[in-house]
Amino acid sequence: MTTTASALTITPPGRPLRGHVAPPGSKSITNRALLLAALARGTSRLTGALKSDDTRYMAEALRQMGVTVEEPDATSFTVTSEGRLRAPATPLFLGNAGTATRFLTAAAALADGPVVITGDAHMQKRPIAPLVAALASLGIAVEAPTGCPPVTVRGQGGFPGQAVTIDAGLSSQYVSAVLMLAAGGRHPVRISLAGDAIGARGYIDLTLAAMRAFGATVEQPDAATWIVQPTGYRAADFHIEPDASAATYLWAAEVLTGGAIDIGTPAQAFTQPDAKAHALIAAFPHLPAEIDGSQMQDAVPTLAAMAAFNATPVRFTGIANLRVKECDRVAAMATELARLAPGLAVEDGDDLVVTPQPREHFRPAHITTYADHRIAMSMALAGLLVPGVTILDPGCVAKTYPEYWRDLAALGVTLREVAAA
Repeated sequence: MTTTASALTITPPGRPLRGHVAPPGSKSITNRALLLAALARGTSRLTGALKSDDTRYMAEALRQMGVTVEEPDATSFTVTSEGRLRAPATPLFLGNAGTATRFLTAAAALADGPVVITGDAHMQKRPIAPLVAALASLGIAVEAPTGCPPVTVRGQGGFPGQAVTIDAGLSSQYVSAVLMLAAGGRHPVRISLAGDAIGARGYIDLTLAAMRAFGATVEQPDAATWIVQPTGYRAADFHIEPDASAATYLWAAEVLTGGAIDIGTPAQAFTQPDAKAHALIAAFPHLPAEIDGSQMQDAVPTLAAMAAFNATPVRFTGIANLRVKECDRVAAMATELARLAPGLAVEDGDDLVVTPQPREHFRPAHITTYADHRIAMSMALAGLLVPGVTILDPGCVAKTYPEYWRDLAALGVTLREVAAA
């Protein structure tokens, strides 16, 4: 199934979806492993990896910085590095890849000259000021005049700072970026949170696990403090688990249609935060009246689409950070769900409230995706039950799940390419 069509119309299967689909490798872990392998002297072999727009941007940026990144097969990277990064001849263009942008902004301090990190129009609206402030406090010369990319970092092969306090209220990626950088410092680095607010803390656990796999030494004296020793990294062979965020769409498709989809990995085997959504998905059509999405942010659009067919209304809380993702996902989900039935979803402050409607109130709709892969994939779930759901710009799923449409088709979902209205 191609993703070059301007739009795809989904035909409800009218039967349980059954079959085996293996979701792609974790984007979050793949981009962490690529960077850590690039900072390690020697050759690292990464298996089970995701090949998508986001990870290709990371891989290409590392190549620009003197790292050899080979792709021996569809799910592997072989990374060979001298353990240092060179200043690239041109700016690093990272599209709308948030992980790559935040992680490389920090890692650029270890380069041997100036590095400019930029992205597309969407990325240039995504905040990075808290990370820039944290890096500056470590003695790194960095500037982002708009508070968003582009960012200029004047790398000096290291940095002198020994302590930093980070405001992680908008994103845990700021913390992960500094943690991975810290092992390349000249001294032990103490990293502390400013306050208790932090987006999706579980992703920091992913970062720490990957760092330790590549030889880092990290202590955590309390829930808001980490001490990273200046060990650098060593090359390693590293296997990447499937993407839990991608798995949520398959878990939801199974439950919405009463089917049986084998994704090859039990929910309890995932270490990513979004796997927590499995228990909620399994509760459908009796989702709880309130769902705190703060620690499984990328699963919220999936759950919101399911909530449209729940037995009772659902309020999603703790999701203010979704407003600064690839798009404003709170507004996007409210707007696009309401296209299917008036009053189906509304914004209430930073909450999203989904109020199920009688099935006869649903109507065909063209769904705007805002160049956001998660809006496309989650709203496609509604098309499993509602006739006439058309997804505009379906190719945006290439950001993290290039084979999404093919996988749905393999399960028996009919997808028809159409010209956008």
